[in-house]
Amino acid sequence: MKKLTKVFVNSPYVVWSALFVIVPLFIVIYYAFTDANGAFTFDNIVALKDYGHNFRISIGYSLIATIITLIIGYPVAYELSKAPPKTQKIQMMLVMLPMWMNLLIRTYTWMNILDNNGILNKILSLLGLGPVTFLGTPGAVIFGMVYNYLPYMILPIYTVMAKMDDSLLEAARDLGCNGFNVWRRLILPLSIPGVISGITMVFVPSVSTFYISQKLGGGKIMLIGDTIERQMQSNYNYHLGASLSLILMVIILVSMFIMNRFSDGAGEGGMVA
Repeated sequence: MKKLTKVFVNSPYVVWSALFVIVPLFIVIYYAFTDANGAFTFDNIVALKDYGHNFRISIGYSLIATIITLIIGYPVAYELSKAPPKTQKIQMMLVMLPMWMNLLIRTYTWMNILDNNGILNKILSLLGLGPVTFLGTPGAVIFGMVYNYLPYMILPIYTVMAKMDDSLLEAARDLGCNGFNVWRRLILPLSIPGVISGITMVFVPSVSTFYISQKLGGGKIMLIGDTIERQMQSNYNYHLGASLSLILMVIILVSMFIMNRFSDGAGEGGMVA
């Protein structure tokens, strides 16, 4: 009876996974290894060598954006975890507030702000410092990634830090550790699982994004997401688009595997610390 109940409870998840994960994955694999006539071929995989630059800049921009969000998000998460409860609620609401709006709206808003005739350039012109070209530059694309995905770095780190036992920090100070050593030997090791989760949650959507680069890149910067979108919607080359998607999926899975390995090791190290 318990086994039947377990099967019944899990069945919606199994059906959902089959329809929206497994079936689309097989469709992508099918298109990646077939031609327009449905015949098996490796031509789509071989053609990927022409898009190495798109993969490199996608991974590069994503790594830069992830590092910046970590540098900004880590101290913010720490301050959040140490703030009084009422202050925490207000600050958390401010962190979550941008996420209440659609990513497309947020990105389009920044496109208007950073435009040559936008608010920022008008202010710079009044100060005699402008106009400055922001759109169509790597900096604008990376800024868009940082702005849109920063909460995904803050929240997991905050969640881990908020669960830390303050008595451990007090004991470390009583044993002679200064502020830096408390952070290095205790806070940092214990927060690594949250850091790894944050890195994963920022890097994965950054490396596969296309709307941010389209709007803030001004069509001058082609990330791998833009290339896939163009092959699918403009060129109607579903086979090449599927092969690009498949390789991107492999890169993401490898990245997540590496992050999980680090997370496992960090968890053990944190307990030892």
